[in-house]
Amino acid sequence: MKKYINNLGGTLTALLVFFSLGVHGQSAKDIAGAWKMNDGDKTSVLVFQDNYFTESIFKSDQYIKSYGGPYSVSGDQMEVDLEFDSERSDRVGSKLTANVAIDGDQLTITQDGTTQTWTKSDAGDAPLAGVWHITERMQGGELVPIHQSGTRKTLKVLTGNRFQWFAIDPGTKQFSGTGGGTYTFENGTYTENIEFFSRDNSRVGASLSFDGELKDGKWHHSGLSSKGDEIYEVWSRVE
Repeated sequence: MKKYINNLGGTLTALLVFFSLGVHGQSAKDIAGAWKMNDGDKTSVLVFQDNYFTESIFKSDQYIKSYGGPYSVSGDQMEVDLEFDSERSDRVGSKLTANVAIDGDQLTITQDGTTQTWTKSDAGDAPLAGVWHITERMQGGELVPIHQSGTRKTLKVLTGNRFQWFAIDPGTKQFSGTGGGTYTFENGTYTENIEFFSRDNSRVGASLSFDGELKDGKWHHSGLSSKGDEIYEVWSRVE
């Protein structure tokens, strides 16, 4: 099977992927989670979680780019509605058609005769796995609802062991920032290990720990921000 995908500087409009179903009995759930590929000093991470897709490309000392949006699978076709692109805002709003070839824990991509392979890093099946948006914040000792107007939004996508947040505005095609890496959630402690950060690469390699708890399906998140400010936030899953 072949897949033509925008990857490592390719054109997004050329994204075309082949999603393998028949011989091995694969289904859409096989692609869920995170996939990682190293190409020299560059790392590419693909995330497919709860109908949202992202690709982020970075080096240890440099953030390169991210793009993504909601995706769906019908038969052997996958479509991505591009909501953000840190490199090419003019691509936002385009619809990308895709198929994917999966063989065990390997996702193989062929573009212009060049074959590249991602290795699955997790299956996206942890308690916090999902797409989240912030809905409440502690102010003056009380949780206050956050009312967002317009199309601007901040989302955080978590798979089984990876996280990525991004602040975007699909309506104006604005990209404000993103960061990501790996995380753990054990005994009420949520810890992020930063692998890329578009706004400040000096934070790469840092670890941040917070108190975390799931209450009635909502994620309560508290502690100190990367700037040292006290925070208490409530995040809800994006339906």
